[in-house]
Amino acid sequence: MRREAVIAVTGASRGIGATIALELARRGFTVACLTRNVTGPEVAIPSELSARFVNARCDVTDEASIKQALAEIAAKAGAIHGLVNNAGIHLDGPSDKLPLDIYNQVMATNATAVFAACREVFPHLTKAGGGIIINIGSFFDKVGVKRNVAYCASKAAVGAITRCLAVEWAPKNIQVLDVAPGYIETDLNRDAFKGPLREFLARRIPGGKHGTPEDIAKLVAAIFAEDIPFLTGETIYIDGGQGMAH
Repeated sequence: MRREAVIAVTGASRGIGATIALELARRGFTVACLTRNVTGPEVAIPSELSARFVNARCDVTDEASIKQALAEIAAKAGAIHGLVNNAGIHLDGPSDKLPLDIYNQVMATNATAVFAACREVFPHLTKAGGGIIINIGSFFDKVGVKRNVAYCASKAAVGAITRCLAVEWAPKNIQVLDVAPGYIETDLNRDAFKGPLREFLARRIPGGKHGTPEDIAKLVAAIFAEDIPFLTGETIYIDGGQGMAH
C-alpha cells in the first residue's frame, strides 16, 4: 500500500491501538484516530510525525457514530485506504452467573462493532479502488479459558467475520485479516502482569516472556506496507507459540 495512504484505527488513544497508530505514522501513513475523546495516541509523538494524525470522535458501539466518523475522516484526508479494528473490552466472570448484559456488552464492542466498522468503511475502500482491513482478534478464539466465555466467543466471531468478508469482498480488491495476539503487556494491564500471571506465562510461553504492543504494531504496519494482495481471510496468531505449545 502506498505510503500516503490513509488508515483509520479505532481505539487509538491508548494501549495496542496507540502503538499501532504511532508505528503506521512512522512508516509514512496518514493515521485517522477514531476515539471517544477525539484525541490521538496518548503517547509521546515526535514533532515530525504530528501532522500525520487526524482525529474523529467515534463510539464503535453506535453504527451512526462510526459512519459519521469515517465520513469526517474522508472529508479531512481525502480518502480512506485501510482500517484497523482495534477497539475492544475485556469483562469476565463465572459463566453460571454471568449476566446477559455483560455478555452482550462484550459481544457488541468486540464483534458487532467490528462488522459495523467494516461495513461502513466498505464504500470508502471501494471508492479508493480497494484496501486492507485488519481486525484485532485474540488467540483466546481457539482455547478454553475459565470465566472468559464472552471474550472468547467475541474473538472467535472476529475470525468468522474476517473470513466471510474476505471471501465476499475479494473481487473489490479488499483484503480482510485477523491479527490475533496472545498475552500483551500494556499500560492498561501492567498491574495484572505482576506476580502469579508473569510466572505462569514464563512457564507457558515457549520463549518465556509475554509480548509487547510494539510486536503487534510492527506486524500490522508490515501488512499495510508490504502490500501482499494474495493474503486475505487469515487469522495470524502472534502469541509467542503459546497457543500451540503442549
